[in-house]
Amino acid sequence: MTKRDPGNDRSTPPRFAYKADRLKPLRAFCQTARLGSVSRAAEALYVSQPAITLQLQALERELGVRLFDRVGRRLTPSREGQVLYELAKPLVEGIDGLDAVFHDKVQGLDAGELNVAAGSSTILYLLPGIVEAFRQRRPDVRLTLHNVTGAGGLDLLRNDAVDLAVGSMLEVPADLRYMPVYRFEPMLITPPDHPLAHKPDLKLEDLSPYGLILPPKRLTTYRLVDLVFQQNRVPYTVALEVGGWEVIKQYVAMGLGISIVTAICLTEADRTRLAARSLAQYFPSRSYGVVVRKGKFLSPQARAFIELIQPDQPDHSER
Repeated sequence: MTKRDPGNDRSTPPRFAYKADRLKPLRAFCQTARLGSVSRAAEALYVSQPAITLQLQALERELGVRLFDRVGRRLTPSREGQVLYELAKPLVEGIDGLDAVFHDKVQGLDAGELNVAAGSSTILYLLPGIVEAFRQRRPDVRLTLHNVTGAGGLDLLRNDAVDLAVGSMLEVPADLRYMPVYRFEPMLITPPDHPLAHKPDLKLEDLSPYGLILPPKRLTTYRLVDLVFQQNRVPYTVALEVGGWEVIKQYVAMGLGISIVTAICLTEADRTRLAARSLAQYFPSRSYGVVVRKGKFLSPQARAFIELIQPDQPDHSER
């Protein structure tokens, strides 16, 4: 290796001027430092030994330092060479791996992402099977479920923060399209030993003596319950307002009141702790489906998700 020119001004730090062929000598340097031999570096890079030697000499001349010391038959980086190796190694590895990383990133772009807005009940009761099927079919897509209330989901749709929403709608704004798929009956839930659990010919008036446990007033369920009782001129009492169907079911099972829920939230596990009676005679069924903004382009991943929600049959009624 060449030695530093004693005529150089030591007070002036070496300048690493940019050159278009900078990568080759740096790659030769890093391989030599790693392997400890010019011949082994040449083999690793599929070039001749003289080519490696020339590149190292050119690098030493430009930097004005000796980059290697010979220890026995092995070349080891000098103090300055070790500094350069620590700087150059990640650069060379980054450039050499750029092609693979780039194609991985491009493949990720092609896979894309999907943002879906939905309420807690939809995420908890309706979407698990659909999400599982989607992940099996499109494992490359990054899926994000945004847990929001109805108004929040509509805002996300209008701002293009989500691709679609899944849930229940009673009134559909003009700028949105609602495609109902599933219908669920309204159900009265009580503890298994409650007087209404097995009462024949259940009427709306029979609920009046018992306190209702309902979601907060701002939600559709509360407004719908209030509307039906008002239309039928039947008095009712709200004993407790609380958010979340699971919480409501637990409080009913504890005997703190009765509730009117949508059948979507009733599971096999509830059969032993709750009695459920249909109130379809008084309350409308609730539809659940897909909501999109009119005129919005749907990505392939969004269309694939919607296809899983909308099987061949356009509407599914469930209890």
